[in-house]
Amino acid sequence: MVRPNLPEPAMKAVLSTRPGPPEALELVDLPDPEAGPGEVVVAVKAAALNFYDTLIIADRYQERPPRPFAPGGECAGVVAAVGPGVAGFAPGDRVAAYLRWGCAQEKVAVPADQLVKLPDALSFERAAALIIVYGTTFHALQDRARLRPGETLAVLGAAGGVGVAAIELGKLMGARVIACASSPDKLAFCRSLGADDSLDYTRQDLKAGLRALTGGAGVDVVYDAVGGPYSELALRGTAFGGRFLVVGFAAGEIPKIPLNLLLLSSRDVLGVNLGGWARRHRETFRAALAKLFDWAAEGRLSVPIDATFPLTETAAALQAIAGRRVRGKVVLVP
Repeated sequence: MVRPNLPEPAMKAVLSTRPGPPEALELVDLPDPEAGPGEVVVAVKAAALNFYDTLIIADRYQERPPRPFAPGGECAGVVAAVGPGVAGFAPGDRVAAYLRWGCAQEKVAVPADQLVKLPDALSFERAAALIIVYGTTFHALQDRARLRPGETLAVLGAAGGVGVAAIELGKLMGARVIACASSPDKLAFCRSLGADDSLDYTRQDLKAGLRALTGGAGVDVVYDAVGGPYSELALRGTAFGGRFLVVGFAAGEIPKIPLNLLLLSSRDVLGVNLGGWARRHRETFRAALAKLFDWAAEGRLSVPIDATFPLTETAAALQAIAGRRVRGKVVLVP
């Protein structure tokens, strides 16, 4: 008996095939991935997007993956298949992974040592939304700034994804948090998350405002995911021995900092590169994610999600992020 040639199982994927804006992305059918040695195939239930996705598809990010590639650096789902040599995972397990890119598709093959199991009480959407922003922030505050209870933390871009994470983790770590954002509505949102004080840096001088809120002393730590004209002002608003965390440049301009500002007040400027650190300290990062997942499942982290989009509307989701119209995270649900 001759069996008919059956079509290969196909999955949907959103691919960047050329540099461009979100509308240049293409929705395509691809063969289902197979689990190679040491790999697990995950059926993606949620994939979260970040501001850097708007840059990476336009070749404006510091990393340029070979094309075609799918945006989306974090996902959560269910194990569909396990490759040779994999222990500790089985079909049906609820898992999440940090991949840097490649998650905007219905299935993805993931090295098993990049997966973390999820608590049953944590939804796929919140798990995916947590990985990069809370992972970055936990690494920044704990490993880089070594934030201590009782210190003051100023968060720039506080209503965005990493800003929300900085507010919540800063409070969990015992800091006094000053949320800095660009509108009264955004600042009200930050206060609802637990920020102790707020500052609108489009209406008030940032340096003077930070000094006024700290009795002239300055803040101990600045968490800066904005860059542009606000970075130097925030640095000038730090205390003697203060620490300044370089997290990103959402304003689009990479600031140039006068080094005398570091010398005169013994300040530290600390870079935060989650991808580079996670690759070098994979097990430490997985343990940190497991802790964050537990905190979210227990309700200690809110992980606010602004909107969910189907895979077919990935471009619209990225346009909302680029237009700074979101509070919290944007998640794709394939």
